[in-house]
Amino acid sequence: MPCLVFLVSAACDTPHPRFAGVDPVRITMGQSTFDVRVKGGEAEAIRLNAEWAPRPEAVAPRAVAAIERVSGCTVRRLDGDQAQFFARLKCSKDDRPMAVMPGRIEYECDIADAYVNRGLGEAVTEMTCTPRRY
Repeated sequence: MPCLVFLVSAACDTPHPRFAGVDPVRITMGQSTFDVRVKGGEAEAIRLNAEWAPRPEAVAPRAVAAIERVSGCTVRRLDGDQAQFFARLKCSKDDRPMAVMPGRIEYECDIADAYVNRGLGEAVTEMTCTPRRY
């Protein structure tokens, strides 16, 4: 039984094999906290916190905001469920990823301006992120 508990808890923040070895950026958007990994034109966001009966359509806009903030790119396609999202990114030469401080830092972001976009719900245009160590 102890082995089963260990395996279940070890899988909570395990990245997809495509993102193995990529250090996550921990970021909080609204009531959701994600570990975001970006590699090439793809990103993965794993929701870490407990939420009561989260629906994908409620969590997806926060995942999009987290991925876009960390990557500096636009999410052009989002797949997944309320716990783990995969995104295809559209990056231009003017896009800049978020400046990430070294070490284990969690970013808490306040959304200043949002609007409905592409049927995904809210797309963030302005936000302020504050780093905190964890």
